[in-house]
Amino acid sequence: MSDASARDQGRDKSRDNAMSMAAMSSERIEPDENVWTRRLVLFLRIMAVLSILKGLYHWAQVTGFIGGEEEAFENQSMAWQTATVYFAVIELVAAVGLWLATPWGAVVWLTTVVSMAVIELMFPGIYGGSLTVVVCEAVMLAAYLALAWMAARERPP
Repeated sequence: MSDASARDQGRDKSRDNAMSMAAMSSERIEPDENVWTRRLVLFLRIMAVLSILKGLYHWAQVTGFIGGEEEAFENQSMAWQTATVYFAVIELVAAVGLWLATPWGAVVWLTTVVSMAVIELMFPGIYGGSLTVVVCEAVMLAAYLALAWMAARERPP
């Protein structure tokens, strides 16, 4: 009886090894189903780092770490001060949400992108009306929309 149970245990181990090897090999053969979702998350993390840098830049302007006496925060117009404080806060909030890849983070980030483009286009007196900034914001927005669309196509309803 012990001879039969030893054989059964040997078969069970060999079957388990064969099943685990089959599972490992099938993972390598199958194409990755969430490649666009991972790319979207990577993009969101990159945008989070950029948002942190932009937010810290605006806080450096508010606190006076950058710029000279004539460029000090208190010497700027009220519109410039308001926009700078707005972006100092919202960029860092967006960065947290983007890093976590949450839906609200993307919404807050989209708000910052659109806000900056509107300020540059509609109110050039505040930051100078740079079309380069508007184009960069539009490219980032288009990249996000394309990645989100491709990631949504991976997951059928």
